[in-house]
Amino acid sequence: MLHSAVHQSIAAVWRLESSRIVAALARITRDLGVAEELAQDALLAALQHWPVDGLPANPGAWLMATAKHRALDHLRHQAMAAKRQGELAADLQALGADVVPDIADAVDAARSDDIGDDLLRLMFAACHPLLSADARVALTLKVVAGLGTPEIARALLVPEATVAQRIVRAKRQLAEARVPFEVPRGAERAPRLASVLEVVYLVFNEGYAASSGDDWIRLDLVHEALRLARQLVAIAPGEAEVQGLQALLELQASRMPARHDAQGRPVLLDQQDRSRWDRLLQRRGLDALALAEALAQAASSEPGPYTLQAAIAACHARAAAADETDWDRIARLYTQLAGQQPTPVVQLNRAVALSRSSAPGAGPAAALAVVEGLLAATALQRYPWLPAVHGDLLERLGRHTEAREAFAAAASLAGNADDRALMQARADALPGPATAEPT
Repeated sequence: MLHSAVHQSIAAVWRLESSRIVAALARITRDLGVAEELAQDALLAALQHWPVDGLPANPGAWLMATAKHRALDHLRHQAMAAKRQGELAADLQALGADVVPDIADAVDAARSDDIGDDLLRLMFAACHPLLSADARVALTLKVVAGLGTPEIARALLVPEATVAQRIVRAKRQLAEARVPFEVPRGAERAPRLASVLEVVYLVFNEGYAASSGDDWIRLDLVHEALRLARQLVAIAPGEAEVQGLQALLELQASRMPARHDAQGRPVLLDQQDRSRWDRLLQRRGLDALALAEALAQAASSEPGPYTLQAAIAACHARAAAADETDWDRIARLYTQLAGQQPTPVVQLNRAVALSRSSAPGAGPAAALAVVEGLLAATALQRYPWLPAVHGDLLERLGRHTEAREAFAAAASLAGNADDRALMQARADALPGPATAEPT
């Protein structure tokens, strides 16, 4: 196999496996920084050996085995330097009794807990209360989802430098506090759950609508977020928002088969062939939503933000055609959501629903007033969907020249190739002076 093809294969395998490898090594070494360094060592080993020896039969297992060998060497060296044989024995026991003769067979030997999933274990550890909420999310998106600093910055709507500082500071705090990479139990788990849910939600969003690159959908992230959400339901079935998050992700994922046409071009929601939506995922989502709403009602509490977003997604799922969508209910749900999360993005989505609603005081003109009030929002200055929504409303009101300019601005901000092409196509379809292709 040509070296370039091998390197492409290594990059693809690393993209899928890196977070699992780091999570496993963090459990073994109890140090996230060391875990990331050892994982990089395994990647370098693949870059050295695979172009010469060819791809192994199971590349992911090869990387994991190599990384665990590096972890074992690290622990041995650490123990010899500090002469802590007792700690070495405990670390070797954590690795598994058969780690020395055949480390490839010792993939999941670990302390017993009720999760048994290295990624979730790492997520709960990285969401430790000693870190700020913002730092927890940034760090976990980096080490669990494998997202780069630019992707995290776009997801959180903050500067890249801020994200980088949060991640470095969070790693240092965890190392200095010697936080154990294990799952908290009972009352200690609850304070971390909200951050874990937020991370799974953001991982899914990055997969469902990638903020950069050539792929509009990153299936690896979508599937991993769904898996993690289902795992969380298994360990916390009585938490309304855990059920609500699963409902939201299942319902959103059910649309994926219809999000591209036969030529691979992106298809927006209103134009999608709903017969291609995944009915099994829809049913799973609707069932989880019913349970989330029932749990909230039993606790005499309002539905939380994930349950409200799932209810919005359910309005689309229940509509046989786009023109049958209950936009009045969606607008009400977004108003309720904005009461809990008054963020600019929620307000922008509420404006979209308002523009489609037939309720008194709704419609495109009312929505435009909301959107124009968001144009100066600092958090949305690099957010391409703000000018995209602005352009859509202007087009519907017959203000084509302004709409064209707004769509061109959205295209220039889009980090994803499909988003950029979609916005540029909408700009070019409107009358007015020609616009240059965004660079």
